[in-house]
Amino acid sequence: MKPTDFAYHLSRYFTTYMPGVLGLSTKTISSYQDAFYIFLRYCKMKRKIEPEKITLKMLDLELVTDFLQSLEEDGNSISTRNQRLTALRSFFKYIQLVEPKYIYLMQQLLAIKHKKCKKASVNYLTVDGIKLLLKQPDSSSRTGYRDLLILSVLYESGSRVDELINIKVGDIRLDNPATILLHGKGNKSRIVPLSQEMAELIKIYLRNEKLESFERSSRLLFLNRSGNKLTGAGIAYIIQKYANTARTINPTVITSGLSPHCIRHSKAMHLLQAGVDLIYIRDFLGHESIKTTEIYAKVDSSAKRKALENAYKTLPLNADDLSLQGDWHDSSNLMDWLRATCR
Repeated sequence: MKPTDFAYHLSRYFTTYMPGVLGLSTKTISSYQDAFYIFLRYCKMKRKIEPEKITLKMLDLELVTDFLQSLEEDGNSISTRNQRLTALRSFFKYIQLVEPKYIYLMQQLLAIKHKKCKKASVNYLTVDGIKLLLKQPDSSSRTGYRDLLILSVLYESGSRVDELINIKVGDIRLDNPATILLHGKGNKSRIVPLSQEMAELIKIYLRNEKLESFERSSRLLFLNRSGNKLTGAGIAYIIQKYANTARTINPTVITSGLSPHCIRHSKAMHLLQAGVDLIYIRDFLGHESIKTTEIYAKVDSSAKRKALENAYKTLPLNADDLSLQGDWHDSSNLMDWLRATCR
């Protein structure tokens, strides 16, 4: 069966354009592939259109808007709906470049707007909450010490969970000044400083795990009990496990729904409260824009209070002083191909 123009361009888009021209990471590509898999499943199950028969001409406004609406009807959040649309829009922009005859159709689709949604609140722990959480692992056991180190590195480095599970032994520098190399979004890396206390904790861990030799530098720093790579779900389980025990001791300082990203938020808030400039916090967290980092200043009531107090100090106390002046070519099943590449 000869592939359709949609199948041909979708294959070229994922295998050539995204990695080669846009230089996107495998994680981003996988996320977009997942969005298209869901779109193709919708076409097959709800529209009775076999994926192998979809053509570019079929990508009209009604099809795409109905798909987005079905996402919400199936219980997906507005944020998820917008993420799926972002993936589709990227492909529509690509088609404009390679198939100019469809430029009007693609521009109609690109006119579909993202829905406004409530911004998620920043959930974070106080310094006392972090201290209590770090007291929970049994550091006398091998697993407990590993868990303590996971929680400690997650907080001290402000790393994302994906960055944490991909840390290799060779990414750690224990000589003064101690640092850790994190591999972030979009294949971007950054070096984060570590305290000497943290360096000592890591040194003990490397010695106990026999990871001090140069030959072990390419091994992942943290593994699960089976000796395999940890997952985001695994890290979340570890955090929740110790959060539950900490909550029995002091429920007021351990928030509910504690996640790996909450630990990252906590580090950012503590840096802000310690007077660290947002520019440095941005670089520390690996944010692309300062606007992303500004959310911490917006939610920090103590910072707002200090700013107001400083503002009042500059106000004139005498009313007289006030101024009045104012390659998929040979495949016949697009669903199988996407499902395979999403693994």
